[in-house]
Amino acid sequence: MFVIIGLALVLGSVIGGYLMHHGQLAVLWQPNEFVILGGAGLGAMIAGNPVPVLKGVVTQLAGLMKANPFGAKAYAELLQVLYEIFQKARKDGLVGLEAHIEDPANSDIFSKYPSFAQNHHAVSLLCDTLKVLLTGTVEDHNLAEILDVDLEKHHHEAMQVPHAVTTVGDAMPGFGIVAAVLGVIITMGNIGGEASEIGKSVAAALVGTFLGILLAYGIFGPIAKAMENRIAAEHDYMLCVRTALLAFARGDAPMTAVEFARRNVEPHERPSFSELEGLTRNKAA
Repeated sequence: MFVIIGLALVLGSVIGGYLMHHGQLAVLWQPNEFVILGGAGLGAMIAGNPVPVLKGVVTQLAGLMKANPFGAKAYAELLQVLYEIFQKARKDGLVGLEAHIEDPANSDIFSKYPSFAQNHHAVSLLCDTLKVLLTGTVEDHNLAEILDVDLEKHHHEAMQVPHAVTTVGDAMPGFGIVAAVLGVIITMGNIGGEASEIGKSVAAALVGTFLGILLAYGIFGPIAKAMENRIAAEHDYMLCVRTALLAFARGDAPMTAVEFARRNVEPHERPSFSELEGLTRNKAA
């Protein structure tokens, strides 16, 4: 939502200031410039990125149109599901979790916490790690390495998307210059025409430079940064799962393991200890 508001403010301020100077909007409407910049930018992105990254651009861009899914409510549900899973493992043993971790989509525990259940990476990280613990063949330090490798690879893959957007954004001023030069070339071919027509042609050529700079710093740059912030928020969420799993694996009590996870939440999203007790009290065995 804030992305939409921010971009609207950028465009509104630029166009509003232009109109305050008695500028004519019709002059800015140059479809050929949009074709050059849009086509060149899209082509550069397709040429420089694999299909998963291109799909990721669409997915992450759509995600920015929605509220941040990693807010206080999501963390509250995360701490609850971790506590309930750990408590069940303590009561019934890790074998008691087998039905839940083998088929999380039909788990009556996970289904109670939709924000967690809908995060496929978080569910996969939790279930796959519990499967490893179920085998009983991994040391604590090796488990930490497994989790770090998983999170690092996922983070690297996700960050390729904003990097791709940033690269195209950085190229926009250059594409704008290309569009402007092409316009000047056309203008020079008509140099013997009316002065007013030459002026309109030069103005149209300069629109390309204007659009390139505006798209780079007013559109692509902020969108890429918003994507990075959303990825960072998800990474913090996953780190909470990692912290809780490591604490549980070394034998800490369920409440202690969840407390480790709570301390890993950003302060502005973190529930207090009393709130955590309230969230987990009715989950106690």
